[in-house]
Amino acid sequence: MQLFVGLGNPGAKYARHRHNIGFMAVDATAEAHGFGPWRSRFRAEVAEGRLGSGPGGGLGGDKVLLVKPQTFMNLSGQAVGEAMRYLKLAPEDIWVFHDELDLAPGKLRVKTGGGHAGHNGLRSLHQHIGGEYNRVRMGIGHPGHKDLVSAYVLHDFAKADGDWLDPLLAAVGREAGRLAAGDAAGFMNAVALAVRPPEKVPGRPAEKRPEAGGHRAELDPAPPEPAPSEPARPESESALARLVARFARK
Repeated sequence: MQLFVGLGNPGAKYARHRHNIGFMAVDATAEAHGFGPWRSRFRAEVAEGRLGSGPGGGLGGDKVLLVKPQTFMNLSGQAVGEAMRYLKLAPEDIWVFHDELDLAPGKLRVKTGGGHAGHNGLRSLHQHIGGEYNRVRMGIGHPGHKDLVSAYVLHDFAKADGDWLDPLLAAVGREAGRLAAGDAAGFMNAVALAVRPPEKVPGRPAEKRPEAGGHRAELDPAPPEPAPSEPARPESESALARLVARFARK
């Protein structure tokens, strides 16, 4: 079993806050894969189901417990630590979805381990389970000055953000099985293509190929067709032609 943990604050007043994008991600996963009803356990709301390794998941995939801690953001580690110990899991079995100020809106990156960078939810996780869990960093952008951060994250997404937020959440939910199967690069590529699909080159087919590192995909235009070459003539034919031409001039 693996834990997919969304970070956020409980309650309707926080539901659309930028800080709650982690909750939104696991909600999208539950909806995309038909997880069981949410119930209270481990000081959290949890839902259980299976995630297949391909797009859309499927029956027979990896067993996953979705977790939304109800302890508020700065105590998230209490719920996750309790669930991890009860289920006898290791930090590498845990995927944490959270807001990321250092990524542009709609960008997504996956990493394992590292510091908490001042994020209160991650700080609490470090205290309760250590730092070697997996993170799904979901970009929300930065307000421009550190003094504005608190008001920015504790505020609803703007209506215009739906242009990137809705496809991002739908793709994260749909492709979550790739994470459960350990295919983080495939997950990032699939989400990137869904949020910002590549443009087609008019009149020419194009292939998608991963960039170095596998973080995003872009077009690889088909190479131009070579110009037709003139067929080579046998040497004997060339000599005969020259001889005929010489007698014709006389």
